[in-house]
Amino acid sequence: MGVKTKLLTAALVVVLPLLVSSCGSADPKPATREAAVSTPGVLVEDAWVRSTVGAKDTTMTAAFMSLTNPKDADVKLTSATSPVAGVVQLHEMAMKDGKMVMQEKAGGITVPAGSHSHLSPGGDHIMLMSLKTPLKPGDELPLTLKFSDGTTHDLKVPVKAFTEEEEHYHPTPQ
Repeated sequence: MGVKTKLLTAALVVVLPLLVSSCGSADPKPATREAAVSTPGVLVEDAWVRSTVGAKDTTMTAAFMSLTNPKDADVKLTSATSPVAGVVQLHEMAMKDGKMVMQEKAGGITVPAGSHSHLSPGGDHIMLMSLKTPLKPGDELPLTLKFSDGTTHDLKVPVKAFTEEEEHYHPTPQ
């Protein structure tokens, strides 16, 4: 074995363990990067808006959807906006003087931690009033949702025919 071979072998004996050990290093940076990935905000699914075709009052409609909160703290839907409507409010159906009435939902709509809320006909929903144009099945409506955690969702919501009772949104005066 020559001098060069002995020096190369000695160098490998010293350097190789350092190289191998650095490959399996417990460097905290990868774990830090993984920990920085946050749980997504509220997930919005199955959103749709009721068509105004055939409605008694074509100046208003409602939007419905499922909201899922994967976080470990409640989040509220605090408001919604759409360029198609002059007024957008969060509404609920509530008993008042022995009758079911639709009213603005004070404080927003809570999406419980690790759970979901359904905005549906006859329940919580987003009311779109003073519509600037009629909405027919097949149209898409731009809708922005704002949540208490500071997140927003910009949606293109399909307009669908509404076959539920008209009474949900246009109660007959008694």
